[in-house]
Amino acid sequence: MEQKESLSPLRPLPLLIFSSRWLQLPLYLGLIVAQCVYVFLFLKELWHLILHAADFGEQQIMLVVLGLIDVVMISNLLVMVIVGGYETFVSRLRLEGHPDQPEWLSHVNAGVLKVKLAMAIIGISSIHLLRTFIEASRMGMPGANVTADGVLWQTIIHSVFILSALGIAYVDRMTQQKH
Repeated sequence: MEQKESLSPLRPLPLLIFSSRWLQLPLYLGLIVAQCVYVFLFLKELWHLILHAADFGEQQIMLVVLGLIDVVMISNLLVMVIVGGYETFVSRLRLEGHPDQPEWLSHVNAGVLKVKLAMAIIGISSIHLLRTFIEASRMGMPGANVTADGVLWQTIIHSVFILSALGIAYVDRMTQQKH
């Protein structure tokens, strides 16, 4: 029968360095507060949609719904960063066997988290781009929120997000194959 090695206490400098990970805790708590702000924004926009549904045209309803989807996707991104980041960089949540444990959390590491975040950012960017394309029909009209240059730049930025995510996924896959 093997005996477990007793863990020797860390020397002061390694202990300080290792303990510094707890400095991230206020950052994750701040993101939880930001999540609350997004819940408030979602409820405000939903209430706005309910109150004005009879007055809005199809395009206006679609834009508000896309805004709601955008808030949900950003909120999902926050959950991934809060839960995945805390679990990866600060301390284990010890959720093994818990019925509500997210499926992805069991195999999360810094590489997987980066790929998931990149994909979430692409999804959010896609919603923004779709809203821009819908609003583009009003280009040149008084009160239009979209310009041709704005559409072009948003498309370029979205394409860069996609290329970046592909690069991150490729590098992550290469490093996983080497191990």
